[in-house]
Amino acid sequence: MMTKIALLISLYALQFLTTPLLAADKVPVNLQQDNVVAFIDEMVESHGFDREALSAVLAQAEIKATIVKKISTPAERTLTWGEYRKIFITKERINAGVTFWRENKEMLERIALETGVPIEILVGIIGVETYYGRITGKDRVIDALATLAFEYPKRAKFFRNELVQFLLLAREEELDPLTPMGSYAGAMGRPQFMPSSFRAYAVDSTGDGKRDIWNNWADVSGSIANYFLEHRWRENEAVATQASLGSNWTADIPKPANTLKMVDSVDSLSKKGVLFATDLGADSEAQLLTYEGDDGIEHWVGFHNFYVITKYNRSVMYALAVHQLGQQISAEMNANAP
Repeated sequence: MMTKIALLISLYALQFLTTPLLAADKVPVNLQQDNVVAFIDEMVESHGFDREALSAVLAQAEIKATIVKKISTPAERTLTWGEYRKIFITKERINAGVTFWRENKEMLERIALETGVPIEILVGIIGVETYYGRITGKDRVIDALATLAFEYPKRAKFFRNELVQFLLLAREEELDPLTPMGSYAGAMGRPQFMPSSFRAYAVDSTGDGKRDIWNNWADVSGSIANYFLEHRWRENEAVATQASLGSNWTADIPKPANTLKMVDSVDSLSKKGVLFATDLGADSEAQLLTYEGDDGIEHWVGFHNFYVITKYNRSVMYALAVHQLGQQISAEMNANAP
């Protein structure tokens, strides 16, 4: 006789099989699809999951066409720096960051003192990622990851691993895997951690035994700081500085690019004719960055800590937005200090 769980699974599978894939905005995960079957087998054999319980969870996950569409056209690929900056460096977001800093001043100062990651970086990340908790994503994490793991071949391997990590963390943290919300790419909570980042870097900053990046600002801030520490953030070192090309520059003017490879140093850039100011030593990592701003081409030099920010998000527009937002919020705090 068919169990209640097995009947539920069969009904979901039947519904999927009678609905063309992505013909509608969303359809249930097809439990009979080869890559789904292989995934369930791995979770059972390698991680000790109960097959029926896991199948019942996945049967309630949805494949969403909107998720595939969004990840195929991220803002960084379609916007110039001038356009991108206007999204994140606004008076409203700066004011929200000042309010957030004031309301959480003691906690932020404690974490900055313990980790060496400055408050302006913490508020810059939270401000760009989720507008201080206002925009944390409208998709269930399991829907986003299942869609991209099973129906987005271009990056299926990456998102399949993130789905594994998500189910593991849900078990470890005693979370209902159908509940957490996040971005269309599966980034979770106020700091927008991917599941693998959560398992590796999230911390309990309050001592309550939970790593709550959805509701607890101390855990959010501590987890971001820990992420930066683990990626070799250097305390009291510069992030970036504006630059120009001097008369010694003989190459073509660089075109804007949204990726970063650290292959130069302060000394090598200076010898190439890049003009910039820094207290860092000649051998310190440094890379020329070129952006298309509202008033034309902008040149910046990013240092080691700028590169660390790109570990959070590979986009150099993102990293500069975090840096500039944090700097402007810090300036407002200092200007209005009692």
